[in-house]
Amino acid sequence: MKQLIIIICSISTGIASFSQSQFTEYNQLIPGTTIFFKMIPIQGGSFLIGNKGAENADEKPEKRITISPFWMGAFEVTRDELDTYLKDEKTSQNQSLDAITRPSPQYVDLTWGMGKEGGYPANSMSQHAAIMYCRWLYEKTKIFYRLPTEAEWEYACKAGTNSTYFFGNDGKQLEKYAWYEKNSNDKYQKVGQKLPNPWGLYDMLGNVAEWTLDHYSENAFENYILTDPMVLPNPKRYPKVVRGGSYIEDAKQLTSTKRNHSIPAWNNRDPQVPKSKWWLTEAKNIGFRLIRPLEQPNEATVNQFFKSYLNL
Repeated sequence: MKQLIIIICSISTGIASFSQSQFTEYNQLIPGTTIFFKMIPIQGGSFLIGNKGAENADEKPEKRITISPFWMGAFEVTRDELDTYLKDEKTSQNQSLDAITRPSPQYVDLTWGMGKEGGYPANSMSQHAAIMYCRWLYEKTKIFYRLPTEAEWEYACKAGTNSTYFFGNDGKQLEKYAWYEKNSNDKYQKVGQKLPNPWGLYDMLGNVAEWTLDHYSENAFENYILTDPMVLPNPKRYPKVVRGGSYIEDAKQLTSTKRNHSIPAWNNRDPQVPKSKWWLTEAKNIGFRLIRPLEQPNEATVNQFFKSYLNL
């Protein structure tokens, strides 16, 4: 577990060093395809996580913490991107450390007719599937991409603000920035159609809710360390933190500090025994977004990181 903490905090031997001039926006091509995704540099700094005035106890206490710099995907991972992984015949069903795990087939179309190719967000995957996509992407690019920690996600979402939403406190303005129950027609939409937050990140609120790395704890903020905190992997499959709200929720569920978490009922209709660790039949509104730490850990540390999540 020590190596995992090193990765999250970006304090490791053998890491790649980057100058400030290299810490810029870039497009990452997925090797062997014509598909790429945009990464936005997020400068490190301190901020207040949580909301001392929130109705929900799990958003308290408000606490000042420091986050190391990272890149974050400008958009949620799309179905086009995820499908390059699902269709890669070189991936293996072998669950060993050195192999890339291959997802089990979806027994039904889990997009539920809402849209696939052309920029729709990937959805209905478990946290495990999202992390294994990151592992596959590392094998393809040799760049360490992962899910954000909950703290990193909130830091990026707030983008230097401390209001209810990153655009202020007026929920009536949400339509400009997010797809939610009022304007979504009960389905997710193509990424990047609404206005971004101040740091150039689209759909941080609404569209699909986004997985983080953290295991959910109601009093997580009370126990946070002051630099790059996270709730470490837990062998229990539930609950894991998701953030941002989605197209089926109202404005109160889409604030910058609102926390949600996975539950077993998200996979009620799965007929398999045991139920799939890859796909979620009732979580059609769940997706994910990538980050890349500025300081890249070495290969052994990356492998240890993915091994820590392999059987969750």
